[in-house]
Amino acid sequence: MYQPLRPCRCEFIRIRTLNYHVRLWGDAQPGTPPLVLAHGWMDVGASYQFVVDAFSAAFATGRQIIAPDWRGFGLSTLPAPCDHYQMADYLADLDQLLDHYAGGAPVDLVGHSMGGNVAMMYAGVRPARIRRLVNLEGFGMPATQPAQAPKRYAQWIDEIRQLERGEMALKAYDDLAGVAQRLMKTNRRLAQNKADWLAGHWARPNAQGRWEILGDPAHKVISAQLFRVDEALALYAAITAPVLAVQASDDSLGMWWKGKYSLDEYHQRLTHVPNCRTAVVQDAGHMLHHDQPQAVAELIEGFLSEV
Repeated sequence: MYQPLRPCRCEFIRIRTLNYHVRLWGDAQPGTPPLVLAHGWMDVGASYQFVVDAFSAAFATGRQIIAPDWRGFGLSTLPAPCDHYQMADYLADLDQLLDHYAGGAPVDLVGHSMGGNVAMMYAGVRPARIRRLVNLEGFGMPATQPAQAPKRYAQWIDEIRQLERGEMALKAYDDLAGVAQRLMKTNRRLAQNKADWLAGHWARPNAQGRWEILGDPAHKVISAQLFRVDEALALYAAITAPVLAVQASDDSLGMWWKGKYSLDEYHQRLTHVPNCRTAVVQDAGHMLHHDQPQAVAELIEGFLSEV
């Protein structure tokens, strides 16, 4: 099994109505911004362990690295059952997380997938709180039109009923080996030893001894709100931090949306960010921080270390 080079310590902090589970590496250093790592949908903070291990000693030793489990993922469980989640909640959660660990000082922020979308939005909402931002495949969503609203609201209502009937339950597995196989099926590049290690942080046994994914099924309920591109672009335009937008060589965006949204459109949106550059990680898919942690770590470290 994979053995972390830099073991983390874990703690729970009170954020809004729940106890947030947070992984920490290193200690806060005066004058050095914390590095916050935001995971993606149906993932956990532990997902960044391979990248943290790939950082150079000089970089990792000199700063505190923080990786929370978003609400409803990992061990950041809600105090009461929930039937849907809203993106705005992640913004408020992140704001209070930064209060706790950074006070009023700016931080360096890395986000993957959904976490990248949250990071880009937050950097436009609270520009003074972000020193530098790395977006790992946080593409946003396909453009929508107001005329889609009636069907969207109806779909949201219907999916809440489906959740209540148990039709959105996540699959449970007989053992950790089954969870690891699930991870490897989703990501063909994920090595067995890393899958075995991740499985123990990605799932836990239920009362019947079957292993359940640490993700609330309510996350599968579609957002009632349409994705409004004009709002996203206004947030992008408000970002003052330098941004590095990183994508994998596999076109995961094209595979997901099949013509509804393309990398060309995503790159056009990025032109609204005042200070943005792009990079590509070769031989990698959407989980590029698992596929090529050394390359991702080098990109992050080089970008954050620039004067």
